Amino acid sequence: MKIVIDAGHGPDTPGKRSPDGSLREYQFNSAVARYVADTLLHGYEGVEILMTHADDRDVPLKERTDRANAWGADVFVSIHANAYGDGGWNDAKGIETFVYETRPPAAVALANAVQRQLVRATGRPDRGVKSANFHVLRETRMTAILVECGFMTNRTEAELLKSDEYRRKCAAAIVAGIAETYGLKKKMPQADKKTNFSDVPVGHWAENCIAVVSNAGIMVGYEDGTFRPDQPVTRAELAKVVNDLLYLINQK
Repeated sequence: MKIVIDAGHGPDTPGKRSPDGSLREYQFNSAVARYVADTLLHGYEGVEILMTHADDRDVPLKERTDRANAWGADVFVSIHANAYGDGGWNDAKGIETFVYETRPPAAVALANAVQRQLVRATGRPDRGVKSANFHVLRETRMTAILVECGFMTNRTEAELLKSDEYRRKCAAAIVAGIAETYGLKKKMPQADKKTNFSDVPVGHWAENCIAVVSNAGIMVGYEDGTFRPDQPVTRAELAKVVNDLLYLINQK
């Protein structure tokens, strides 16, 4: 399945930032886009990913949709943070997802799934699935949605949009909505795969367990290519493992 992940706007798009200037929208959009793309590509079978944005320039909308169309994408997901008003702080808040104004049934189905997952994951108000004449929804020749993950003009949500925890929650929710809609199958851990660590003896009692957690990215080896299987972990290392486990659980 060919999926386009589009981080809305660009690093230097004028005006796309919080009122105090502490958050540029692209900082949120691009981080979530990377998390979504990585999770889909490495966590699910039969997925191809195209990213239509760039960190070093503001990619024109036509260039984005032209690339998606030429690639023959099945799905286009554009990721955004919202704004409201004349440039100051206000009380507008919540999550909303857009489809093109003709409300194509396939797009509405995907938008409903992603919207539901985002509201559930973030606990923010549900503003619903809406329609609009946005370029990336109008000019794409595939199922296309645009998600707004919170308001940069709301003080509470601006702080959330800055946090890596909230960004990961949004990414996991978007992935869950896509996977639910299209019945994507998760890649299974390769429990029988041997480790690549030079210091894990063949036949070690935890050899397969080490392979599983390593392949899943939960525990990785050291820079010298070792795993040190029989050495105790530090509290910091344990915290890293628990954090990665919680992230994987939240993806389900």
